[in-house]
Amino acid sequence: MRRRQAFQSARRAREFQAFVAGAAGRLLHAATLLTAEAPEDNPRARRLLTLALAHTYACWDRLRGEDPYDRARQYLAGRFARESWHRYGGFGRARPHPASPLARLSPQERLILVLRLYEGVAEEQAAALLGLPKERVRAICDRATSTLLHPPRGPAPAVAGAEVAAS
Repeated sequence: MRRRQAFQSARRAREFQAFVAGAAGRLLHAATLLTAEAPEDNPRARRLLTLALAHTYACWDRLRGEDPYDRARQYLAGRFARESWHRYGGFGRARPHPASPLARLSPQERLILVLRLYEGVAEEQAAALLGLPKERVRAICDRATSTLLHPPRGPAPAVAGAEVAAS
């Protein structure tokens, strides 16, 4: 009996190592996009990845044909949403890395944008994962995309030497 358990544990470890080797890079990139941290300095993203992989390993034997990448991504997204909610009192604005183009978006907008555009999750799946109506997911994704493609313009630069003469 012990021999069989040892064999199953070794097989489980090999399967999980193969999964991590293939999926960790993409999951870390998704987590870095979510946190809007710099790729070379992303402690929150690495923490999210570690938690998602630990959760996936813990339920590895119960996956039974389910895609482990989907499970890890779901946990990553849910954990990010909960942390953002608790950290910022809802999906308010955080202070992510200023060089990130996603820094202008709220955590909710980043989450939906990453799920929909980077991960390719269907609108219905994203809505179910986040507990939102499909129409709300579509509206948030459209707004986030528009914000990225058409950033707000700042004030016009002052023209040197242009003074208005008072008449």
